[in-house]
Order: sequence, then C-alpha cells, then structure tokens
Amino acid sequence: MSPANPKHILAAPAWPYANGPRHIGHVSGFAIPSDMFSRYQRMAGNKVLMVSGTDEHGTPITVQADKEGISPREVADRYNEVIATDLANLGISYDLFTRTTTRNHYAVTQEIFSTLLRNGYIFPKATLGAISPSTGRTLPDRYIEGTCPICGYPSARGDQCDNCGNQLDPTDLINPRSRINGETPLFVEQEHYFLDLPAFTEVLGAWLQSKSGQWRPNVLKFSLNLLDDLRPRAITRDLDWGVPVPLDGWRDRPDKKIYVWFDAVIGYLSASIEWARRSGDPDAWRAWWNDPSAESYYFMGKDNITFHAEIWPAMLLGYAGRGSKGGTPGPFGILNLPTEVVSSEYLTMEGRKFSSSRQVVIYVRDFLDRYDVDALRYYVAVAGPENQDTDFTWSEFVRRNNDELVATWGNLVNRAVSFAARNIGSIPGPGELTAADHALLETSRQAFDSVGEHLSRSRFKFAINEAMHAVAEANKYFSEQAPWKLRESDPARMRTILHVALQAVDDAKTMLTPFLPRSSQAVYEMLGGTGSWSGLPRIETVDEEGGPSYPVITGSYDSSFRWATRPIAAGTPLAVPVPLFAKLDQSVVDEEIARLAGNE
Repeated sequence: MSPANPKHILAAPAWPYANGPRHIGHVSGFAIPSDMFSRYQRMAGNKVLMVSGTDEHGTPITVQADKEGISPREVADRYNEVIATDLANLGISYDLFTRTTTRNHYAVTQEIFSTLLRNGYIFPKATLGAISPSTGRTLPDRYIEGTCPICGYPSARGDQCDNCGNQLDPTDLINPRSRINGETPLFVEQEHYFLDLPAFTEVLGAWLQSKSGQWRPNVLKFSLNLLDDLRPRAITRDLDWGVPVPLDGWRDRPDKKIYVWFDAVIGYLSASIEWARRSGDPDAWRAWWNDPSAESYYFMGKDNITFHAEIWPAMLLGYAGRGSKGGTPGPFGILNLPTEVVSSEYLTMEGRKFSSSRQVVIYVRDFLDRYDVDALRYYVAVAGPENQDTDFTWSEFVRRNNDELVATWGNLVNRAVSFAARNIGSIPGPGELTAADHALLETSRQAFDSVGEHLSRSRFKFAINEAMHAVAEANKYFSEQAPWKLRESDPARMRTILHVALQAVDDAKTMLTPFLPRSSQAVYEMLGGTGSWSGLPRIETVDEEGGPSYPVITGSYDSSFRWATRPIAAGTPLAVPVPLFAKLDQSVVDEEIARLAGNE
C-alpha cells in the first residue's frame, strides 16, 4: 500500500565537468546509480527531486579552451550540450539538469560565500599559490602532482594523496610538477579567502559518527580519517573564469574568482532553487532543504568523497551558524546535511584505468550508438563498482547480455506473451490455482519487499539479483507447467498457467523498471498497457533573464505508489512481442579488443 507519509527525497548526482564527453566509467559512478535509486523512490510513492548539471568553471575548462583555440564559454556550451544529450539518452530522470554558468547559480554561490564570511568561517590570508611559468595562470591544487611527503606515493595530488588519504597543500609535495605539461610550478605569494575547516572538526565528527551502520563502510572510514588533518582550504583563485568574489575591491577584478570546487557543490542548492522557480512556486525547493524530515542522497565516484562528506557539510553547517564560531543562518535558512554520501569505486576497462588521452575509453555516445542502453544499465547494476574497483570487460558484457538479459528475462517475456498472444489473443482469466501457482505468485510478491529494501539502501547488486531470481523462478515454472502440452487436453489449465506466468512477467517488469526503464516500458505495452509507464527525460531549451538560452534535462515522472504487484486484467488484448534485447556474438569482443589495442 502507498506510504501514509511520503518522504521528500533529494537525489544529488555529481556534476560532470564540461571539458569533454563523459565515458562509461564516469556514469557508472554518479548517473546510473542515482537514477536507479530515484526511480525506485518515486515508485515507492516518495516525492523525489533529482537535480544536477554541468560543472563549467575552473582550470579544466580553460585548459580545454586553450587546446581548441576558443573561449571557455564556448567549451562549456559545447560540452554542456553533449553531456546533457548523453545523460538524457541514458534515461537519467533529472527533474532539472542545468549548469553552473547561470545567473541564478552565481547569486546562490555568492550568498553562501557572504554568509559564511559574516559568520566568521571564511577569512583572508596571504598564501603561496602555484603558477604555470609558461602561461602565468594559476595551477589548481588538483593539477599539481608530486611525491607524498607522508607515505611516499609518487603521484599524490596537490590537495590530497589518494594512496594514504591525507589532505595536502601543493607546497607539501616533493618534486611538484604540473599535470598539464609537466613543468615545475612557481610558488608566489597571493591573497585569498579560506574556508576555516578546523572550526567544524567537532560538529563534523559527531555528524559522521552518527552515520555508523548507515553509510557504506569504505565511505565512512575514509570520511572519518579526514578529520585527523583538517586544514583551512582556499576558496578563491587567481583565474579569469569563474564566479566573481562578492566583495568590494574583488567583485570586478578579472583575475580573482571563487574556486571551482566551492561553487560546484553549491550547485545542488542552486539547481533546486532554479527548478522551483521554473515550476511556478519559487519556494518549492524548501521542502527538500529546510524540512528536517527530508532526506538527501549524493551520488559520485570515490574521488569526490572529500567534497561531499567534509567540505559541503562544513559549508552547510557554517551557513547555519553551527560551527565553533556560532553565527546566524542566511536567508536560505538551516539547510539539511546529506543523509548519505553514496560513493562508488572505480570502473576500469580491460584491466586498465580509463584514460581519454590514451584512448582507453568508450564514451557514452559511442556505446549507445552500438548497444542497447538497458544492457549498459544492467551491467552497471549487476557488475558495477558499487563497493570495490571493478573491471569492465567486453566478454563479460556480452555474457551478461546474452545469458541474463536475453536468455533469462527476454526469454520469459517472449515465451509467455507470445504463447498467450498466438493461442488466446488476450490475457486469459485464471481458473482454480494449484500449489505451484500460489508458490510462484508468492515468490513474486515477496520479491518486492527485498528488492525495494536493497534499492532504498543503494545496494543495487543485491536488488537486481533478487529481481532476476524471481524471473528465473518464473522461467522454471513455465517450463515445468508446459502449457503447450495442454492446448488440446486441458485448455482451462493452460489458460490458468498463462495467467499466472503473465502476472509474474508484469511483476518482474515493475521490479526491473528502476534498472531497465526503456525495456520495462516495452513490456508494459506488450501486456496491453497504454501511455507512459517509466517516464523518460527530455531536453528543453530555457531562457534566463539577462542571459543566453541553454538546454536543460527535465521530465514528467510518475510519483504515485506503484511498487507492488498489480493484478493483470483478463481480456486485455495482447500482440506477439518483438525481442526485448539483441543477442551479441564473439565478434563484438574481438572488434572492441582490437579497437582498444589499435589505440595504444
């Protein structure tokens, strides 16, 4: 039954950089997991707001612009459109996928900055900044690499060491070098504003400790370890591309901007505010951000844990005046902290790290040009990097597609619907049910609870394995009951078997909808359904007063309670189905391995 008190749930996928197209390793960490979670929550009757966009400021954009000989804005415009198109084609059900170069985002970012400054959590400080000798531009911490002074890891970044997890400054590195061109950076004195992270050590520690048993253990352990070495972090940079610093003497300077990592995490809030304004109720966002009973889930790869489990919560606490220095909330009020930071590990490809520069990569667009979108979504659900680094191999992708999607789920749909369509033409009514009939229907009914529980906890592998177990039981039932043998001898029993089998197909379609929205829509129509079952996103061009138009992803997604068995209606016309999925052969593996080898 529908929940008596539906929850407001914010789903917050990470913001992809608009400096190039995204590959399947990227979307396996933020996009597909967040969509599986969001689709389930809507079907469970909860009110979901899923927002994100392209991250368009900072050095990665200017570096790409220099390579192409165009402006940073032109780079951002190009890849915003590419990324939005790819994510829409993946079926990611954003309520709003926007961008960080909007006037709305600038205003929200500047408000957060100003209130943190007023509350004492931002302060000015002279510091040594890294400069590229060849260009004179600031090198962000993440664009400096060297040997970690703590553990000796040779490829530590200027903000943290991925090997030991310690926070670093670029000046800490041994033999620092630019990741852009390998040159040794110059360190010159600059004045910048810093976020006082140590002022949140106690409150962040208490908050993180309260998540024990709720978060993925690897995420919580990493986040707690960060507390041992909290330092102030610079939140402005010497850049000509970014959000202006809202201070007299800084506001109009072309060489001082707010650092990209600071403005990017604010995007979750600014996108929610933009969505509310476009919905016609400018305060609608507050139900997800100000109501303490609302929940928020942030989806990303593990390289973004620091920003979502430490820095963004510190900013939210400081905005509310809840750090060691006190303070009062700004006009946005007390903003909810993350309920969970859902971080995935890394997806590698044929034993190697994804690398666009080395062509060890398959971009989303190229993948979808060749293969079924639901085949990719299924692979990420059942074999993705949920809790540990995982290797994508073409042979495993083909095996999963052929043995599980085609031979198990697709086979069940084709057998049951085809036989009923050819022999009856509609969904038959049931006669007296046997023990075997009751057993299958009960297996299917109970699966909703277990699959839903796993989905609510972002345990996608457990969830889809439970759903596919129900599919396998239905296949077993159909084979054992053999309705084709009863066509002449016992047509009434044949019709009952078909009714039970089609009910199991309909149940499985519902349980698989969060994972496979397009094929679930197809099954819905095969069983006589009309209209939209699993809403898909669309791209719209929108305008902002005083600014250029830009594309956004949005959509209409059913949030009524649908996570339960729904009795199928006898007499509903059936058509002979077409195959749900295409079988792949060994040539796919050979071709893709050859393509990869040719790019080395």
